[in-house]
Amino acid sequence: MIIATVFSIISDSFPTTSMLLLEGNHSTGATFTLLGFSEYPDLQIPLFLLFLTVYTVTVVGNLGMIMIIRVSPQLHTPMYFFLSHLSFVDFCYSTTVTPKLLENLVVEDRTISFIGCIVQFLLACIFAVSETFMLAVMAYDRFVAVCNPLLYKAVMSQKLCASLVAGPYSWGIVSSLTLTYFLLTLSFCGSNVINNFVCEHSVIVSVSCSDTYISQVLCFAIAMFNEVSSLVIILTTYIFIFVTVIKMPSAGGRQKAFSTCASHLTAITIFHGTVLFLYCVPNSKNSWLIIKVGSLFYTVVIPMLNPLIYSLRNKDVKERYLLKCSFYQLSHFS
Repeated sequence: MIIATVFSIISDSFPTTSMLLLEGNHSTGATFTLLGFSEYPDLQIPLFLLFLTVYTVTVVGNLGMIMIIRVSPQLHTPMYFFLSHLSFVDFCYSTTVTPKLLENLVVEDRTISFIGCIVQFLLACIFAVSETFMLAVMAYDRFVAVCNPLLYKAVMSQKLCASLVAGPYSWGIVSSLTLTYFLLTLSFCGSNVINNFVCEHSVIVSVSCSDTYISQVLCFAIAMFNEVSSLVIILTTYIFIFVTVIKMPSAGGRQKAFSTCASHLTAITIFHGTVLFLYCVPNSKNSWLIIKVGSLFYTVVIPMLNPLIYSLRNKDVKERYLLKCSFYQLSHFS
C-alpha cells in the first residue's frame, strides 16, 4: 500500500511539473557520455563480472530478505517491517544505477539521453534520500525497543510504523522533484562528457553551459539538511540507548541490547561513513578517481552489504532462512 502510494505520487507529480519543462527545454535532444571506467580498457570484462556478481547478490539478498519477512509470521514486527523497506530501497537504488554501469562496460557507445540521465538522477535521488531517513527511523525503533520495552508494542503501532515509513519516501520524492525541476531549467551544449558512471547532480551541472548557481546551492542545502538531521536523530537515539544499557544491572541484558543494535549500527557506520568521506574529498582534478570509487561503493556495494549484515548478524533471519531452505529441499525431493 505504501509503495503503491509512493509511485502514484511520482507518476502524478512528474508529468505536471517536470514534463512541462521537458517540453520547453531545448536540451532534451542532447546526449551525455558516461566515461565510467573506460580509462581501464583491460579491466572492462573483469569489472563487468565483478559488478554483475555484486548486483546478483544485491537482488537475491534484498528480494530474499523481503520474501522471508513477508512469509514468516514470527518476523511480522516493526523492526522487520522497517528492514523490509530498507531492502526494497536498496534493491531499487541498485537497479537504478547498476544495469547502466554493466552496459557501459561491454559496449563502445556509452551515451545516455538527456531524459534518461534526468530519470536516472530522479530515481537515484529518491532512493538515496529515502535510505538516509529509513536508517534514522530504524534508530528510533531501536530506541523504543531498548528504552521502553514494555511499551514497545503499544508505541510502535501499525499506524505509526506506516507513517514512519511514508515519511522517508515522501521527503525523498519532494527532494528529488525539487532538484530535478532546477536541473531541467539548465541548458546543455557542446561536449557533454561525464567523468562518472552515474548521472549525479554535481556531474550534470558541471557540463551545463548556463548559470548553475541556484541549482548547486539548493543541492548543497538539501544534502546538508538530510545528512545533519538524520545524524542528529541517530546520535540522539543512540545516546539514550547507551545510557539505558549502561544502567542495566545484568550483563546478559546489556549484551542482548547491544546485539539488538549491532546490525543497525554497522549499516549506519558504513552508509554515513561513505557519505561523509565523499563530502571531505577535495574538489580537484586529481580527486576524480576517489570520487568515482566512493560513488561506486555508495550506489552499488552498500545495497549488497545491508542484507548480508542483517542476515549474518541476526539470529531470527538466519533461522527463518535455514527453515525455508530445508522446506524447499524436502518439497523438491519428495
